[in-house]
Amino acid sequence: MKRKQPRVEEADEKDLKVEDHPKDWAAGIPGVYYSMKPAVEHMGVERTARTVLKMNQKDGFDCPSCAWPDPHKRKTFEFCENGAKAVTWEAAPVIIESDFWAEHSISELRQRSEYWLGMQGRLTEPLYKPAGEDHYRPVSWDEAFGIVGDKLKSLDSPDEAAFYTSGRSSNEAAFLYQLFARGYGTNNLPDCSNMCHESSGWAMGQTIGIGKATVTFDDYADADLIIIMGQNPGTNHPRMLTELEACKETGGQIVAVNPLPEAGLKRYKNPQKVRGVAGKGIEIADQFIQVRLGGDMALLQGVSKRVFEAEARNPGTVLDQAFLDEYCEGLDELRDYLLTLDEDTILEATGLRSEEIDELAARYIAADKVIITWAMGITQQKKGVATIKEMINLLLLRGNMGKRGAGASPIRGHSNVQGDRTMGIWEQMPPTFMDALGKEFGFEPPREHGADSVETIRRMRDGEVKAFVALGGNLVSAISDTQVAEKAFENTDLTVQISIKLNRSHLVTGKEALILPCKGRTEIDRQATGVQFVSVEDTVCAVHPSWGSVEPVSENLLSEVAIISRLARATIDGKIDADWEAFEHDYDLIREHISRVVEGCDDYNRKIRQEGGFILPNGPRDSRTFHTPTGKAVLTVNDLEYLVRPEGTLILQSLRSHDQWNTTIYGFNDRYRGVKKGRHVVFINPKDIIELGLEDGQNVDIHGVYDDGVDRVLRAFRVVSYPTARGCAASYYPEANVLVPLEQVAQGSNTPTSKQIIVRFEPSTHTAPSQHDSAAVAQQPEPDGFPERTPAGDREGINA
Repeated sequence: MKRKQPRVEEADEKDLKVEDHPKDWAAGIPGVYYSMKPAVEHMGVERTARTVLKMNQKDGFDCPSCAWPDPHKRKTFEFCENGAKAVTWEAAPVIIESDFWAEHSISELRQRSEYWLGMQGRLTEPLYKPAGEDHYRPVSWDEAFGIVGDKLKSLDSPDEAAFYTSGRSSNEAAFLYQLFARGYGTNNLPDCSNMCHESSGWAMGQTIGIGKATVTFDDYADADLIIIMGQNPGTNHPRMLTELEACKETGGQIVAVNPLPEAGLKRYKNPQKVRGVAGKGIEIADQFIQVRLGGDMALLQGVSKRVFEAEARNPGTVLDQAFLDEYCEGLDELRDYLLTLDEDTILEATGLRSEEIDELAARYIAADKVIITWAMGITQQKKGVATIKEMINLLLLRGNMGKRGAGASPIRGHSNVQGDRTMGIWEQMPPTFMDALGKEFGFEPPREHGADSVETIRRMRDGEVKAFVALGGNLVSAISDTQVAEKAFENTDLTVQISIKLNRSHLVTGKEALILPCKGRTEIDRQATGVQFVSVEDTVCAVHPSWGSVEPVSENLLSEVAIISRLARATIDGKIDADWEAFEHDYDLIREHISRVVEGCDDYNRKIRQEGGFILPNGPRDSRTFHTPTGKAVLTVNDLEYLVRPEGTLILQSLRSHDQWNTTIYGFNDRYRGVKKGRHVVFINPKDIIELGLEDGQNVDIHGVYDDGVDRVLRAFRVVSYPTARGCAASYYPEANVLVPLEQVAQGSNTPTSKQIIVRFEPSTHTAPSQHDSAAVAQQPEPDGFPERTPAGDREGINA
């Protein structure tokens, strides 16, 4: 029974509450309660059983949130709190009725929060906003595809279009999408990876020849030491905590490196074990290193320096010389650089004491099998690429590559972002892929590298990209420099969003705009040849099938594959040797093409039907084979650079609350950090609060500190005393994106540096905003060629 959208109240920041102490443990019975309560309330018992209990099962669907791998032996409850929330958000049988669009203008909807928008229900009919109008109106599928096809065919160059991809798309959809874009004639394929793990891909590709994890799922339990850097497993990938627990149970140690003492890095109460229900759970981190923002590179260099010093004191006992001689290059240059590195500089950059680094080095040297794992706390730094190269250096020194229980493990934050890249969603795929693609489909793919996410915004801003098509996602909220991004979207001729639910990217549009509603991963996908399944790749290179388990909320919905196939038929039918109609009817045909184009995917249809799917080949992990120019892993010398904050400022990072997934907001509580009924907060060390002349609970305006003459401001954010590293602060994403200039990116990867924002604070004279108001202001000259628009922070009720 489908229900109309419920009445959803916006949170009022005036009711914001902060608990005296943040939590010091994660999961437990509350994790189960907050997983199941919204699921049953919004979906009912039967639909909950058919979705949540089917998630991550071998005959079920893959979780649409994070990319954490599945164990070989699945438990009945193989899900986490945020995974259950993601399924509830997608599969709840609440739909947006047609009259909604006449009742609500786009201008009105832009005042609403991401939470309110998402809670209106599922999109079920194609929607079109004509030029000069302020309302969407329902249209037929044929009309929608015709509008897109006509616009794309009218552009002067294929490079005037960009095709964005979210990390939740399946392998089959991603492969067709990149084929559509390249058949059309462009490599403008920005994706969400550009904003998260692009730094990992660059660093690992240049040092070990592959940008993916060199560990398997089982390696976590077998490790002697796991070093967790720049990530918060308790919120962002909670199922990882079970494997950290397994490591501890087998005698392994865990070191957490993070500016914030997160609950999931302290103690874990496994709700599927007695001690997790009735007991205290298990301590996770044996050592917590509270590094300054941007100090991770210096910390790693300090540890590697100590490894070389220990080897000098006891030759032949510390370095894995046999491994280094056979498989690596660059050892002497690295040794010479690190042994002359100034210790005081390391301590200044990290904010640590020598004894803390000594302890980590001792743990590393004593461990035979070491995993280093990281996430966006590392990749979104200016020196993110160099920092990850230092992780590789440290691992290689003792042979922690290509052996059980050891290796490098970037944790992908979105369910199939890694699979999308494997399938060709990248603006600069290598010639081998392009050659195979062209041969398979009888055309010459474009060879000039396309635009990534940041470059796409630049080109939209400058009028060079006139049509933007998005396969999922919410780029206008996810990207940096919010005000510039919004103006860039408004500067296009057409924006197209293939989506499940309403979000801000549907409301910041080109002159014309389309929303194309699609089925979710939880829903049964029936096509002409029968029920179809799709496939996804997790963070350790395991590829497995995903079957929808519930009826779609509307018979009018199309699958992602069907939408892409019909877009291609409306735009490039006959231009390349591709049977788009057949692809829509039978996904096996897509996988046959994948098997001949994508390396490691040969015999795809057979292997994906094996129990548990299959593992993609990985040279460093499987055979200590490194696809670098010399065939060896590369130890690199990286000049130490760290952020120095001017007096009166702090270094701010953006982060998720516990009640959100990427830009999707499930509610206004951050249970582990003790924040309730609001998101407009900034976490600051109590000593820094005093030093800056502020007070806990005070409302402040947060100004970005830059040299470009633009005053980027967050208005009326509440100061929250929190045990962050000294000199550092934190605020929620995506609200804090307004403070990150578009040009502020990581060296090498072009990833926005959302973990290194210099800010200053002023007492706020503004009223705390409600959630439907924007608290962000960017005061800057209006660029030529842009339409006049009232800045979000000047809306009535914020600055009154």
